[in-house]
Amino acid sequence: MTRSLTRFGLAVGHATDSAGGTGCTVVRGVDAPFRGACAVIGRATGSRELALLEPGHLVERVDAVLLAGGSAYGLDAAAGVMRWMEERGRGFPVGPGVVPIVPAAVLFDLAPCGRFDARPTPAMAYAACESATVDGIAEGAVGAGAGLTVGKCLGPTGAMKGGLGVAVAEGTGCAAAAIVAVNAFGDVRDAAGRIIAGARGPDGGFIDTAARLAREGMPPPFAAAAPNTTLAVVAVDVALSRTALQGVARAATAAYHRRITPAGSRVDGDIVFALAPMAGPDADAGQAEMLAVEALESAIERAVRLARGRDGVPGLAD
Repeated sequence: MTRSLTRFGLAVGHATDSAGGTGCTVVRGVDAPFRGACAVIGRATGSRELALLEPGHLVERVDAVLLAGGSAYGLDAAAGVMRWMEERGRGFPVGPGVVPIVPAAVLFDLAPCGRFDARPTPAMAYAACESATVDGIAEGAVGAGAGLTVGKCLGPTGAMKGGLGVAVAEGTGCAAAAIVAVNAFGDVRDAAGRIIAGARGPDGGFIDTAARLAREGMPPPFAAAAPNTTLAVVAVDVALSRTALQGVARAATAAYHRRITPAGSRVDGDIVFALAPMAGPDADAGQAEMLAVEALESAIERAVRLARGRDGVPGLAD
């Protein structure tokens, strides 16, 4: 399956602080803005500029989307994306200049795989913009995926590495791409429903987080810490209205519920951003929705399969 984003007009760039266990990922237009929307299903979010993604908002363009570690501290990194865009005259025109439109969301990666004081910076986000590419996009423990973990029901000792994945799904006359950073409280499953990464018990076997929560409830210490969140950007290569694109974002959340159990919990900040070209006739939103789900499901699985363990946190390669 090709994962080139050429047909979508999108480029993806990473900046990684491997020693600190954090990073950021920028998804930007190669040379043009996009129409944007989003769907929020998590209840522990950290975000910026989400309101302008609602239908009816004055500004329809999106110049880039930033996914960053560092919890709320990571939102500062968006300044680097704005500077990169402004230097190139890219943004919403306002008289003598432009205002780049950069929605952003953050992941809680403080300390599980690195240092608490390591956070993505504006300089890192600027570098991610500069290095963004349409092909050969790195996956696994890079960029926003650098310090992520999954399966934290029993705490960090039972967790496994999360990461960042990219996938493309193609249909007749339409295609969808997904870029996802998986830092879930719950477990990650394959297409057959088998747990492939998640919380492990003392014997090393998977405990099945969803089933355990149904029987015993949420462990209080980890509910308070909330070191979780899965963030995704899905993109289609056909034009859609803002309302139809919001439908794509909402439909794509089905991939979270199929592949991450549980998803959208009160200790996850799960968000799906959706992007589409601003020019062209409106396409079949139904097809775009199904392809977005397919691409995001594949990207979630790739994110954990390509992660590698570090600092005592195992990945699937271990």
